[in-house]
Amino acid sequence: MIQSDHLFKILAERGITFFAGVPDSLLKDFCAYVTDHVDESSHVITANEGNAVALSAGHYLGTGRPGLVYLQNSGLGNTVNPLLSLNDPEVYGLPVLLMIGWRGEPNVKDEPQHIKQGRITPALLDAMEIPWQIIDSSTADIEAAVDTAMKQMQDRPGPAALLVRKGAFKSYVLQKNTQSHYPLVREQAIQRLIEQLDAADRVVATTGMPARELYELRMARGDGMGNDFLTVGSMGHASSIALGLARSQPERRVICLDGDGSVLMHMGSLAIVGQSRQENLIHVVLNNGAHDSVGGQPTCAFSVDLAGVARACGYREVLVAADAQEIDQGFATLLENKGPSLLEIRINKGARVDLGRPKSSPVENRDALMMRLGVKHSV
Repeated sequence: MIQSDHLFKILAERGITFFAGVPDSLLKDFCAYVTDHVDESSHVITANEGNAVALSAGHYLGTGRPGLVYLQNSGLGNTVNPLLSLNDPEVYGLPVLLMIGWRGEPNVKDEPQHIKQGRITPALLDAMEIPWQIIDSSTADIEAAVDTAMKQMQDRPGPAALLVRKGAFKSYVLQKNTQSHYPLVREQAIQRLIEQLDAADRVVATTGMPARELYELRMARGDGMGNDFLTVGSMGHASSIALGLARSQPERRVICLDGDGSVLMHMGSLAIVGQSRQENLIHVVLNNGAHDSVGGQPTCAFSVDLAGVARACGYREVLVAADAQEIDQGFATLLENKGPSLLEIRINKGARVDLGRPKSSPVENRDALMMRLGVKHSV
């Protein structure tokens, strides 16, 4: 296995001392090491992956040294524009080393949202004409792999990629594992919310832990399927899915269960929701200040006035809650009033170790929801 400290030393010796990206579960050990050993001036956990590529471009312009951008392959879509219209050799020719977690690699068991992305990741890199190489637990000479990538970045010049297989890195435990001190964790907050819902209400849950916890809570209550859209992938887009559903079902309340990392990833969606004046939409942001589904790396959400941003974007009612009573009272208030409205719930990170995954497929989830809505899947 690759030791993070060894790789970090190799990168530093070659002038790569700037790091940016969105955490990934396959890269969590290396990301944790970077978080513990790199000053904030040289490490940024970004809102989205394209943001990280652009930051690295600015770093290169100011120093003449490439940075390293880490991401899950599901985030490649966010990087396509800057990689092709900024970094590419046919434009500015700005070197950047991409470290990409390869979720959904063929013949490796993974979740439905990763299968297609994993299968086409090499072809996507090829289509963008980005040279890439695989590193995994059997990579004997990581120094040679880095040197190959450095030469590729210099020869073109432009991006080069390290495609990282599952289990490549030796375990490393994050030392800067700051913990907030709110009374509840995410699953407890979700439970309080769904207890106030009517049978006609529908929920759109963001990808990762929120969707998984909502599913288990629904099954435990005997609510069955068809009440919720469990977003599996498309991080940052849950509020837009919810807005589209609310617009098409104006007589029905739609609640978006979102996360802080998801909101930050595509924060411009807040402006679209706020200006929609969609009366039947309630946006709940479960803010634990962390990318909890992929290793617990911090976000900047506890330092950002998400409620203030929502107000500025045009949300009619905006409330903040941090305990059970505030959640109950705040959500009840929003249920009684016109939206779009937002409830930010501040919670601790963490989830049950025995938290399962939905037993239904994405297609089964889609069909159950549409059937309950009285809508026929027409394609």
